[in-house]
Order: sequence, then structure tokens, then C-alpha cells
Amino acid sequence: MPGLSTDAVLDLLREVSAEVITPRFRSLAAGEVMEKNPGDLVTVADREAESVITARLTAAYPDAVVLGEEAYAADHALMDRYLAAEHAFTVDPVDGTKNFVHGSPDHAVMVAETVAGQPVRAWIWQPEHGVGWVAESGAGAWRDGVRQHTTPVANDGQPQGVTSIWSMRDQRLGSLPRMRLSWVCCGVDYPRLIEGAADYILYSRTNPWDHVPGSLLVTEAGGTVGHPDGTPYTPRSLRPGVVVAVDHPTYVAVQRHVHGAFER
Repeated sequence: MPGLSTDAVLDLLREVSAEVITPRFRSLAAGEVMEKNPGDLVTVADREAESVITARLTAAYPDAVVLGEEAYAADHALMDRYLAAEHAFTVDPVDGTKNFVHGSPDHAVMVAETVAGQPVRAWIWQPEHGVGWVAESGAGAWRDGVRQHTTPVANDGQPQGVTSIWSMRDQRLGSLPRMRLSWVCCGVDYPRLIEGAADYILYSRTNPWDHVPGSLLVTEAGGTVGHPDGTPYTPRSLRPGVVVAVDHPTYVAVQRHVHGAFER
């Protein structure tokens, strides 16, 4: 079936970043930063990058549903089409927009492909770090062409956790060490966990464009991604709460402490 190779999609993200995103890094003009909701920023770079990526994916896969973060903001019905789609993509054109606006290099461009509600390929490009991550279901997670594996927590070790939930930073889960603030960008958080900078991550929101790419990367690298109730995370999981861990025992240890915290 015609389409784009894994390398071709990563090249697309690099090209769009170079043309649309990076030229505006630390150079955003007045009027190029807006609020979708109070505190929820969007820039012209987000919108232009998503438009180009979506057009390229749609041209290559005309029957697929493309769920872009900004397209969803304009049309919430897009989520229903994504959840029902046999073939779909998620697009986060500038993950970590607030970091991008404030001049932090910790932002990324992310795409994930799903078939029948399961992730099959994922891409994360970190323009300012110059690092590309890809994953294919059953074929591993790769950083700049080098296969990656998570490092399990030692039997006598204490899992080190991070979270993007401001109210939970510096908090303890039972006897575990206090959680630090994450890099507040899924496109950086998930790779940093694989690299060993944290043993687990705790999130509240579960937007597919934020979590599908990284969840495939982490699971292909040997980690576990699930909900606080113990069920696995999937691209169609919208209930709140995600626990990302370098290994299954760490996931269970964290999940046990936060079970019930996200129930409504």
C-alpha cells in the first residue's frame, strides 16, 4: 500500500520544524501568540506546522483520520471520528508550546499512527536538541538510529518520579521519594524517561496527541504505560490519569498509590 516510510515521516517533521517552527523560536512577534483557553497557548508556528503535516499525511493516506491538536480545538467532533477510525494519525505540531513561547528548548513535534485503535508507529522530533525518536510496534524504539531500552529500577532502589501536575510536585507517593516537576512536555518527558532521567511519570490529562507517541516509544523500549486503575493505556483511552514507568514493577508500585485519585 502506498504511503510514507518511517524515515520519510521523520524527515517531514524535521523539514516542517526548520521551515515553520525554528525560525520563530525566541523570535515570536506581537500577535503570534494567542490563548485558546486561559493559560492554554497557541502560536502561529503550531497552526502552520499542523497544517503542513496534516496535508502531507492526508495526501499519503486519504482514508485516514488525522487528529491534530489545533484542529480538535476548532472542531471537537474530530475526536469522535478519530476514536472510531480504523486508520488514524495524531499530530502535535509544537508539544510544549508554553516552553516554546518562553524560550525553552524543551519542545517537540510529534506524530503517531494507529490501526484499529492500536499504535503502530510513532515519531518525536526535538528541534532544539536535534534528536529524533521513532518506534514501530514490535520493532523497538530508536533514538537517532540507535535502539533504546529502559533501565529497570534496581531491587534495592527507590524509583525517582516526575510529574507535570503542579499540585503534586514535591509530593510523595507513600514512601517513594518526592516527585520533581517534569519537563512539562510529553515529547521531552517520555524520551528522558527512556534515557534514565526518571523512573516514572505521572500525568492527569490523556489527550491522544500528547501520549500516543511516547507510550509506544516507552513500551517498545521495555517500559509500561497504564492508567491508575491498573488498565493499560491505549490511544482510545480518554479517562484521566496516566502512569509511565521504566518497568512493570515500578508501574505497579506507583499505580497502587494513585489508584482512585483520578476517578470522577
